[in-house]
Amino acid sequence: MKLAIYQMDIIPGNPEKNREKVEAWVAEVCEKDKPDTLVLPEMWTTAYTLDELHDLAEDESKTTLTFLKELAKKWQVNLVGGSFATKENNKIFNRAVVIDRKGNLVYQYDKMHLVPMLNEHLYLDGGQNSATTFELDGQKMGIVICYDLRFPELMRGLALEGAQAVFIVAEWPEARSNHWKILQQARAIENQMYIVSSNRVGEYDGVEFCGNSMIVDPWGDFIHFATQDQEETIMASLDLEKVKEVRENVPVFKSRTPQYYLPH
Repeated sequence: MKLAIYQMDIIPGNPEKNREKVEAWVAEVCEKDKPDTLVLPEMWTTAYTLDELHDLAEDESKTTLTFLKELAKKWQVNLVGGSFATKENNKIFNRAVVIDRKGNLVYQYDKMHLVPMLNEHLYLDGGQNSATTFELDGQKMGIVICYDLRFPELMRGLALEGAQAVFIVAEWPEARSNHWKILQQARAIENQMYIVSSNRVGEYDGVEFCGNSMIVDPWGDFIHFATQDQEETIMASLDLEKVKEVRENVPVFKSRTPQYYLPH
C-alpha cells in the first residue's frame, strides 16, 4: 500500500479555502506519485475553532463528505479523510471518514475521548460507538483521532480485530511533542502493527502544533518522520506482510491470558 500523508497548515474557520488546499494537494500527489491511499489530519476544514463550530460544522448538506467522495472517485484513490466537525441530531461530533477509490464511504468514527484541557465537552459530543476495523483494498485497518492515542485499550481492541495498520489523525501540540512520538512507537510495538499519523503544523490561538507526522513499523522503527514546522508530504509504502512476520516471531497475542486480567 503506497501512502501519501498531508502534514497541513490549516486556515482557521475557513472550510472553503481548506478544501481548495486539499484539492490542489490531491491533484499534485496523484499526478506525480500515483499513491493508493491519501491521509489528511484532524479538523482540517476549520482547525480548532471550537467556539465557532456551531456555525461551521457540517450539517445535512454534507459538503465536505461529498467533496472527499468526488476526489476519491476522480483520482481512483482511497482517502483517509482526516476528521471534521459534523452536526447530527443537534450534537456536534469530531468525525473521521474513510472513503474507497470508488467514492464509497467505507467507515466513519466519532472521536470518543474529548480533551479536558481544551474543554472540548463544552463544544463537542463524544462518540457513542466503538472503534472497529475497516478494509481498504482487502486489508484490515483502523483509525483514531488525536487524544485517543493516549488510550491503549482502544488500540489493542483494533489489533485484536486484526488491524494491520492504524491511522491517527491529529492536531497535536508542540508542548507535548515528546508524548506524540513515544506513544505512537509504543502502540506500534505493543500491537505489532503499523502506526500512520497525519498531524497539522502552524499555530492557532496561541497553540503551536508539532507536525512530526510519521509512520512507525510493527517493530517500532520509524520509517518516516516529518518536520516540526513545515507543510510536508510523506510518501511511503507499507509492507503489510511484515505485520504477520513480527506477530509470528514475537507471539504476543498467543501469549495473552485475558482471563486473569482485571475487569474493566
